[in-house]
Amino acid sequence: MSIMEFLDDRAVSIDVKTQQKEDVIRELVGLLVKAGSIKDKDVHKLVQILLNREALGSTGIGQGVAIPHGKSDCVDRLIAAFAVSKNGVSFDSLDGEPVHLFFLLVAPEDSAGPHLKALARISRLLKDKHFRDSLQAAKDEKTLLKIIRDEDERRH
Repeated sequence: MSIMEFLDDRAVSIDVKTQQKEDVIRELVGLLVKAGSIKDKDVHKLVQILLNREALGSTGIGQGVAIPHGKSDCVDRLIAAFAVSKNGVSFDSLDGEPVHLFFLLVAPEDSAGPHLKALARISRLLKDKHFRDSLQAAKDEKTLLKIIRDEDERRH
């Protein structure tokens, strides 16, 4: 499974503007709206689903990475958004470090397989320090997408 199969080019940002966990989740969901992956009317519901998932345990997996995720009936396929925070956000990460890289995943309610495969793929790629550093150093969204595509192909 390739990341670009579920990450829309329009749902990426190199400039997370907010500093609070809930606000970052809203900002990531906003990227999905901008990409046309979800409707405006579903934003509140989806943010709640993601915050409820966070309440079970932080999706900040450490090393500056968070993968907020959830399942919702407002999508009919696996979708994702990706954003970089230059300053880092306190996200209750497992290692206590600020998060700089956010990968938001939303899957349909009845899909376990693709959702888990995507989480595993993203986690595996983001374990690579060079890859993480490259993403953080990207100057614009176009460069960010190229880095993801190249790594995706290299590690397929």
